[in-house]
Order: sequence, then structure tokens, then C-alpha cells
Amino acid sequence: MVALVRTVAYLGLEARAVEVQCQLAPGLPRFGVVGLPDKAVGESRDRVQAALSAMGLSLPPKRITINLSPADLPKEGSHYDLPIALALLAAMGVTDGEQLNDWIAVGELSLDGRIAPSPGVLLAAIHANEEEAGLICPAAQGAEARWASGVPVIAAPDLVGLLNHLKGTQQLPTPQPGEVETAAPGPDLKQVKGQETAKRALEIAAAGGHNLLMVGPPGAGKSLLASCLPGILPELSPAEALEVSMVQSVAGTLEDGRISRARPFRAPHHSASMAALTGGGLKVKPGEVSLAHLGVLFLDELPEFQRTVLDSLRQPLETGKVDVARANAHVTFPARVQLVAAMNPCRCGHLGDPALACSRAPRCAADYQSKVSGPMLDRIDLHVEVDPVSAADLALPPAAEGSAEVAARVSAARERQTARAKESGARTNAELQGDALDRWATPDEPGRTLLMQAAEAMRLSARGYTRMLRVARTIADLAGSDQVGRIHVAEALSYRRQGIRA
Repeated sequence: MVALVRTVAYLGLEARAVEVQCQLAPGLPRFGVVGLPDKAVGESRDRVQAALSAMGLSLPPKRITINLSPADLPKEGSHYDLPIALALLAAMGVTDGEQLNDWIAVGELSLDGRIAPSPGVLLAAIHANEEEAGLICPAAQGAEARWASGVPVIAAPDLVGLLNHLKGTQQLPTPQPGEVETAAPGPDLKQVKGQETAKRALEIAAAGGHNLLMVGPPGAGKSLLASCLPGILPELSPAEALEVSMVQSVAGTLEDGRISRARPFRAPHHSASMAALTGGGLKVKPGEVSLAHLGVLFLDELPEFQRTVLDSLRQPLETGKVDVARANAHVTFPARVQLVAAMNPCRCGHLGDPALACSRAPRCAADYQSKVSGPMLDRIDLHVEVDPVSAADLALPPAAEGSAEVAARVSAARERQTARAKESGARTNAELQGDALDRWATPDEPGRTLLMQAAEAMRLSARGYTRMLRVARTIADLAGSDQVGRIHVAEALSYRRQGIRA
């Protein structure tokens, strides 16, 4: 007799169907797991045996074979514990195997029989919804699973409670969807003294989802400006919130099923490796660029990142996804992020200040800024110089306009882009391309003339030219204009990098 239980394997944000097959055959006692399992899956034998022992059951003195089908699909993670245990219990006759045909099971087993959380439950629930099946998962993740609407969920705290529920002798409570978290209050733009040009660039970046680079001396307020960005961005739509939560689920960072409407803000340290930033590792996990999907990726001290690590972001910034290729798997994670970066003009940070700059200027600045490759800089739409703040500026009263006022203008500009999205297919102006870009971002005749003159003088690449059109479209949206004009093109060109500031 062969008992069957359904589960899933995770490849990126895709859950693939896996069938756990258990056979009890005469022969020397042995418990084997086959079907390309990793070490965590192989160790499930000991966890399953200990969990059954905690229930007062022992393994039958037979040859036990667990096959994870399809056998050529890599199996990683501890969530196979529960389906393996259920398949074994069905083969032993402890539970009804046919009753399990309508369920997909995921969960890690503790040695005392408790069912512990495991990453990816939301993906499993969405897969179960597509397969018109129910989901058996840990009790701690029932709220997470309930976000996949229409899926019957059994959230079991332990193996004994699950078996009693299946037999009808105990009724486990039906989990409710997790709470929708409100965004925690962050820094307000009223805290930023001066820096009107940088604040304007930040508003444009927020309105169109554009990449932004701030260059300035230490203490000028670059990090404070970046931390104010989440406060002026619009909330995630319900569909976007679910998309972001899927990434968090597979990364194991979705706590208690709580889904947030706030856009992600990730700020990795400059010592981060390529796998930490773009994803990968022995067990392929999403990196910072995917955890910031539909949100902000803030890279402070940009030239201090390893150059190869920075250049690994070039493809995700263009395509909005990360492809992690391994010998045994090819995984794709979403990575539609808004890059915000900050850097000093040189290593000492005081280029242009005669009292503080080093004697090697401007050579020091050229060497320092050359750590960031030209193709990487070409993918950044807005380049803004952040000047030092004087003591007189700091003594000024708070600005009359704060994040709330700027957020209102950003929201209005985003609504104009949302209205166009039905025809353009782009959520923000930063995603405009092809015919949609020509239709919505082509400037009027004076604007086109200025753009052509500037493109020739500034030696804009095809990518740089396209990005200038997108920024100009955003500036026009902030102004409430349907047509991109000369004034919008002129402001967009003012944010294009010209070289090393002396």
C-alpha cells in the first residue's frame, strides 16, 4: 500500500506541486527519503520519528520509503516534515489517507509533536487556492494562510490536535486573516532645514518612482532626506500588498500574518555581499533588492559597496526582476524597486571647501567617484548636489511645508499615472516605455528642441534620453499638465549628472 499526501516546493515566488508517497514494505527496518531532498529534508526522518514517539507511536518494523515526486525537482526546507508524517500515519492506518487527498500540507515538526512555522505558507495557500484544495499549516501561520481568499485552512498547533480534528473528535478554531498594519510614523520633511533643491528632487522621485542619487558632504542631511521618502509615498494597493507579502513569506519575515500597506524601505550596510543584495545562497532566498520590491532600496555610502555588488543591480533596475541561476535550479524574484543612493563627493567628504578639503583634490574625488561604474550611474534618473547646512540654517524655525503636504501632491501625480496605466501598462512613469512613452512623454516643440540640444551637449545615451523623458513627464504630472513642456524638460535636465564637482 502507498499513502499519498500533497505538498509544495518553492522556486522563487512559485509554489510547485509535490506528492509525498509513503510505502511500507517487508524487509529489514529502514526509514529512507528519496526524491532529491536537501539536508533539512533528509533530517526530517529524525524529527518525524521523535514526534510520533511523543504521541506514543513507534515506527513499524518494516522498510519505510518516502518518495518526493517529481524526483528531479530539488526539495529544500523543513516544511516537508508535516506531509511526510501524515503520509506515514496514513500508511500505518492511524489516519484516513483518502481524507487527506483534498488537502495540501506544510509545516515543520518539533520533537514533542508541535507543528512549528516554516517560510512560504502564503505561497502554499495561493497554490492551494489554484488547485481548489485546502491547506494544513502551523497554527502560528493560520492568519497568513487566510489571506489567500477562499482557501479552507486547518491551522494545527500539534500533530495530536490535527489528527483529532481530522477524525472529528476535536474542532480546531478557524483562523482569521492577519491584521493590516498601519505605517509607523517616520521622519518628517519639516525636520530638514534648507535643502530645497534636494527636497524638490525627492518629491519628483516619489511621484514617478524614479531612482535618486544625492551627493554631498558628511552631515548635510542625505540620510535624513532618504528616511523621509516613505512618508511621502502612497500606500500599497491591496494587490501590491499581497505581492510584497509573498516575498516576505518566502523569506520568512512575515510575522503573525500581518500585512502592511506601507512600502518597504530597505537600507543594507555597504559590506553586504552580492547574494545578500540580489538573492542567492546555498538555499536560494530573496535578497535586499527583492525585499524592497515596490518600495525603496537605500544605499548609503554608495562607493563603499563592492563594485561587483553594485553592478549586479544593473539588470534588476532595468527589468524589475532578479534571475538567480544555479546548477540545480533557476529562480526568479521580483525586484521593481526605487533606488535611492547617497555618497560623499570624495573620500574626505569636503570637496570644494578650501578649509577642509584634502590636498589631493580633485584627483581624490575622481578616484572615489569612479568606484561607481558609468552604466550604474546612467540608470539613476535624478542626481542632486546636497550642500552643507550652516549653523544659521539650523537655527531657522521648522519649514511650513512638511511630508503631509508633499505627500498630497505626490498622491495626485500618482493618480494621474494610475489613470494612464490602463493604456500604458506602467504603474509609474519610471516604467513607461515603447509606444506608451512616445504617447505620454513626448514634449511639445519647444521642449523637444531643448531636449535635442541638451542630449547633444550632454552626450546622453539612449537610456539617459529615455529617463529624461520619464522625469519630465513626472514633473508635468506634479504641475497638473497633460502636455510635457519646455519648463518641465529644463527642470528634468537640471538633475542630470554633469561630472565631478570641483
